[in-house]
Amino acid sequence: MKEVLVETSARHIHLSREAVDVLFGEGYELTNKKDLSQPGQYACAEKLVVVGPKGSLKASILGPTRPASQVELSLTDARAIGVTAPIRESGDIAGSGACKLVNPENGKELELTEGVIAAKRHIHLTPEAAAEMGVADKEIVSVKLATAERATIFGDVVVRVSEKFAPAMHIDTDEANAACAFGNVMGEIVK
Repeated sequence: MKEVLVETSARHIHLSREAVDVLFGEGYELTNKKDLSQPGQYACAEKLVVVGPKGSLKASILGPTRPASQVELSLTDARAIGVTAPIRESGDIAGSGACKLVNPENGKELELTEGVIAAKRHIHLTPEAAAEMGVADKEIVSVKLATAERATIFGDVVVRVSEKFAPAMHIDTDEANAACAFGNVMGEIVK
């Protein structure tokens, strides 16, 4: 059986070095609050407010910094604050939604003209795990979650393969709620 751990990725923000300087001050270093399952990735102690035309919400920052700033929201979050969030792979932000980021501690603001997305559901795999499961980088698969209350098959799941990854599937909060995927959940890759 081709099983992978399924994790819920809540709303979060990736910042560029330049964005950190604007929002927190020149040379500021984000504080690692908690390591995440993907090697080298961590949740920061700092949070920001994501502002859209209809409202705002607080979101965690994930480190380390990235080449470009990116806000990942569920479609429910995006609708609630009135921003566009096309479904995209992480890093594919050209022509995506816009928002304002506000540091609630110091009031500093940054307008993002693009960068708001709803992350395409995906599976992180090492090359060894991908070979073992019979899948390849960028392959689109389906994943069956046999949860007690709402068994679900998610289609359009992109496989991402890198030596830097730890095996895990990531879905957003809307998807987790739809499948009752809470706690320790395993998914089976089906083609």
